[in-house]
Amino acid sequence: MSTTSNKAAVQATNDDASASKLSCVKKGYMKDDYVHFFVRRSVKRAPIINRGYFARWSALRKLLYQFLDCDRHVDEKDRTKKQILSLGAGFDTMYFQLQDEGRAPYLYVELDFKERLLFGCMKWKVNDELRIWAAVTSKKAAIIESCSQLREKLGASALISQEKGEVLSDNYKLLPVDLRDIQKLDDIITLANMDPCLPTFIIAECVLIYLDPDSSRPIVGWAARKFSTAMFFLYEQIHPDDAFGQQMMKNLEYRGCGLLGIYATPTIQAKENLFIDQGWQRAVGWDMLKVYNSFIEAQERRRLCCQDAYHLSFLMIRIERLELFDEFEEWHMMQEHYCVVFAINDAMGLFRDCGFPKDQQDLLNAPSTASP
Repeated sequence: MSTTSNKAAVQATNDDASASKLSCVKKGYMKDDYVHFFVRRSVKRAPIINRGYFARWSALRKLLYQFLDCDRHVDEKDRTKKQILSLGAGFDTMYFQLQDEGRAPYLYVELDFKERLLFGCMKWKVNDELRIWAAVTSKKAAIIESCSQLREKLGASALISQEKGEVLSDNYKLLPVDLRDIQKLDDIITLANMDPCLPTFIIAECVLIYLDPDSSRPIVGWAARKFSTAMFFLYEQIHPDDAFGQQMMKNLEYRGCGLLGIYATPTIQAKENLFIDQGWQRAVGWDMLKVYNSFIEAQERRRLCCQDAYHLSFLMIRIERLELFDEFEEWHMMQEHYCVVFAINDAMGLFRDCGFPKDQQDLLNAPSTASP
């Protein structure tokens, strides 16, 4: 069992994610006109990695769109303001994409460490390359400031500080914080002018799993107490104890990226229970194989089936024709070791129709009570 995680190596997973996203964009899986600004060197990922990242990206987008559209039946002038909070946002470009789509929320807040310092015996490995990538929010602030395509999305009044690792504009905030310090987390939310009463979509993609359970558990509880009308999107690994999971753990630990929280929540059931135990009203998780087959594809099928049976699930046919793909056994195993857990607090009654496909909605309508 891993008990350490090198922060510089964990930061490198952020760089890997950006490179993987750019690989997907170049292959035609998705559209993102901004990710290339955050990638030092373009790399070509294997088809299984491209398809896996597409599944992750698509699942988040579909659930986020549900949140943004939850009161679409109401006249536009009467719709509730909404906000998004991204924990450990890294070099994500979602805000800029939503701006292009005309779907940006009232407020979008990104939080991450200003610096990723190295632990113990890893200190001797600090070199110029690691120093360059040690500053997360500082580096992102610098890129935004130097790039007119990004800067112009923030408005003329935006304040950008590379030294502080901050970007402050009317509708977008990038702020540094140690997520493990709940008091500082509370303070930074106030600084960002987030309104706890507004509907809030919280994103945590492969973030909490790198923290020890005594640090990640309070974050989940803090979010439940802080935001009474909220949706929480969690994406992370599961099943560390089977053969594939053990190899996955070895690979990550070799890179210095120990999953400190995985043994506290090794299964989907355990992750659901984490949210319920920490005060969330509902929680449901699916592994990514089920998400890919029954959520991403099913959503497109329902949209298209009323138009022409010939075009049934056209999006997935297009995706699966982008590259030669013959790694089906490994694909199934890999996707069964990642999951999305989706939790809800719904004081305003906005999220009745949000979540996974309707035939599974009963899972969202009752808290889980089983043991992990």
